[in-house]
Amino acid sequence: MAADLDHCLLTPNLHSLQPDLSDESVHKKAITALALKEAWAAIIIQKHCRGYLVRNLYQLIRVATITIQAYTRGFLARRRYRKMLEEHKAVILQKYARAWLARRRFQNIRRFVLNIQLTYRVQRLQKKLEDQNKENHGLVEKLTSLAALRAGDIEKIQKLEMELERAATHRQNYEEKGKRYKDTVEEKLAKLQKHNSELEIQKQQIQLKLQEKTEELKEKMDNLTKQLFDDVQKEERQRILLEKSFELKTQDYEKQIQSLKEEIKALKDEKTQLHHRLEEERVTSDGLKGEVARLSKQAKTISEFEKEIELLQTQKIDVEKHVQSQKREMREKMSEITKQLLESYDVEDVRSRLSVEDLEHLNEDGELWFAYEGLKKATRVLENHFQSQKDCYEKEIEALNFKVVHLSQEINHLQKLFREENDINESIRHEVARLTSENMDLEEELDMKDRVIKKLQDQVKTLTKTIEKADYSPLSAASDVHLPSGPKEYLGMLEYKREDEAKLIQNLILDLKPRGVVVNMIPGLPAHILFMCVRYADSLNDANMLKSLMNSTINGIKQVVKDHLEDFEMLSFWLSNTCHFLNCLKQYSGEEEFMKHNSPHQNKNCLNNFDLSEYRQILSDVAIRIYHQFIIIMENNIQPIIVPGMLEYESLQGISGLKPTGFRKRSSSIDDTDAYTMTSILQQLSYFYTTMCQNGLDPELVRQAVKQLFFLIGAVTLNSLFLRKDMCSCRKGMQIRCNISYLEEWLKDKNLQNSLAKETLEPLSQAAWLLQVKKTTDSDAKEIYERCTSLSAVQIIKILNSYTPIDDFEKRVTPSFVRKVQALLNSREDSSQLMLDTKYLFQVTFPFTASPHALEMIQIPSSFKLGFLNRL
Repeated sequence: MAADLDHCLLTPNLHSLQPDLSDESVHKKAITALALKEAWAAIIIQKHCRGYLVRNLYQLIRVATITIQAYTRGFLARRRYRKMLEEHKAVILQKYARAWLARRRFQNIRRFVLNIQLTYRVQRLQKKLEDQNKENHGLVEKLTSLAALRAGDIEKIQKLEMELERAATHRQNYEEKGKRYKDTVEEKLAKLQKHNSELEIQKQQIQLKLQEKTEELKEKMDNLTKQLFDDVQKEERQRILLEKSFELKTQDYEKQIQSLKEEIKALKDEKTQLHHRLEEERVTSDGLKGEVARLSKQAKTISEFEKEIELLQTQKIDVEKHVQSQKREMREKMSEITKQLLESYDVEDVRSRLSVEDLEHLNEDGELWFAYEGLKKATRVLENHFQSQKDCYEKEIEALNFKVVHLSQEINHLQKLFREENDINESIRHEVARLTSENMDLEEELDMKDRVIKKLQDQVKTLTKTIEKADYSPLSAASDVHLPSGPKEYLGMLEYKREDEAKLIQNLILDLKPRGVVVNMIPGLPAHILFMCVRYADSLNDANMLKSLMNSTINGIKQVVKDHLEDFEMLSFWLSNTCHFLNCLKQYSGEEEFMKHNSPHQNKNCLNNFDLSEYRQILSDVAIRIYHQFIIIMENNIQPIIVPGMLEYESLQGISGLKPTGFRKRSSSIDDTDAYTMTSILQQLSYFYTTMCQNGLDPELVRQAVKQLFFLIGAVTLNSLFLRKDMCSCRKGMQIRCNISYLEEWLKDKNLQNSLAKETLEPLSQAAWLLQVKKTTDSDAKEIYERCTSLSAVQIIKILNSYTPIDDFEKRVTPSFVRKVQALLNSREDSSQLMLDTKYLFQVTFPFTASPHALEMIQIPSSFKLGFLNRL
């Protein structure tokens, strides 16, 4: 625009000047001055016009930039506000969701802890009840034995009274006879005076002897009473010392328990403090995470500002280039104009006419470059402003990075504290377990001491009663007492007659009830009695007698087992006695491999005349049959409880409260009115174990039976898991793992870790792990291939295909993952059978264990009704 105006203003003046150049020289000076004035006026007009136009353009650009900045800033502020609102809402939702999840987790943990406490208390009460029942049984048997002894004493006293009455009657008869003799003697007194005097002398001598004997007996009785009193006083002193030591120990134990309780309280307080600290640090970490997210978003806006700065810099460079090009054009045009003017006019004349101020005005470009300088300054100000903002943002980013590093360090520190807290919690748990075990041991020791004190008190009472009876008994009865002779030495044999053999089998095998034999008697007592009869037949060297006794014994055992095929206690009792009888035949067979376990005195009782190895083989076959029937009865009793207790019942309350959608309602394996739980399984196992132990079954046989039962539990549970998709979930896997841990704890409590029963549960344990493990990546597939060694490929694929999520937190197993696992399992060479054989029986072995009981010391209880047997 400025160039066009200059062209329009200058061209007419030049055309007007051209004809004047041919005029006369007189008007030459005036014409040149007028032209110069017009040119100067045109320049001034151009200056003002250009300034006006540039100012208008600057105002337009300024207004446009301000409006654009206002709209962009408003748009950015509104967008930032919306993001802040969305983030605030998300934070609130996250807060409430996390709070709900934390509350639910706390409730689940609380229920789990309460269930564990209840089960522990119930088990403790059951143990106390079992101990009390055992004590009651022992006391009842002691009372029966004491009653039997008392009855025997009463019979002896009655016999003594009868003898005294007989002596009194004899005495009366003698007195009557004496009177008769006196009447006859009075007639012959004169004749027999000398003989009478001699008799009186003899009578006096006899009286003196009697007095001496009576004094000796009195001295003996006094010594006995003194000894009894001394023994009673010693026992009273021992009892007092025991009571004092017991009180001191109880005080020490109470102090230890109080100190341990204080330590536990202190540890609990530390635990709560650590929990509070962790919660505070979590809150601060959440706030810092929000700040980090906000600053990261601000960092993103910094990148946008940097882009805008780059755009402004490019615009600035373009403006500078445009201004430089305009400047060059202006200089070229000015140079052309000056050249034209110099060519048309005389330079020296013009210089002489023009003043210095006019030349300065001609050479002055301030008005022309003013706008350019203003724009340049404005761009510099903008550059400085953007540079300061950039520096500020860089400093903020550095500060935020420093905060992030500091937060990461704090998070690591918190993680370390959390690990330390977990270690402390584990140590506290171990300490609590150790203290509980110590408390149980202390309680058992206290119970044992109480029993010892009761026994001592009973002994003191019996001694006092005997002393009182000895004090109040008449001297005449004491004179009739004879000291017992030394104890008899028995040979460990029982004498019986051939015709009493059927009676022996009937009373000892067919009519014998286990509950009357088990308590407080040696294990395998009927077996030992039978072997003592076998020894008697062997000592007589009577082959027919021995053969008939062995055959009738084996037939009697078979008959009693056949009559009680469904009676678990009877089968357990006769399995134990059959094994004991077999061990006795081996122990006293005279073979070196069995004799090395005997004492020298036991080796004297070996069989001398017959070899019973054939009967041993028959007895082992009978024992195997009894064992198989014994296992079948246990399996029939426990099998209906397995699926409800292991799969359907929730021992962890609330962990699988939801049910998977898309399934119809399945009827339970049992009625709801009589629901079985995991405790039902444990109670049934405990009943089997206590019955086997009470019947004196060999510990190795007990371990084999428990192994068979655990195999049945694992096989039935795993087969049911294969058939039911509603049970194939992560939470059900946790439930199964918890139930397996209960079974493992039961094994530990019964000291059956070496029974290999835990290994039979390995397939079920791996199936529970497979339900809980993550099933998405290739590493997960590889881990499943390496860990699930007890499961076949068919079983693993079946569980993966049957996996059903309960809620939205779980996900289904994708077919691609199943194919990956299947490709890894193709290299295995295992069976293609899906279900396990629940009827499978492990091979049974009957170990040889020598009996520690001496045959000479075995006594036959009266309840056996074997009075026709005589100990030799």
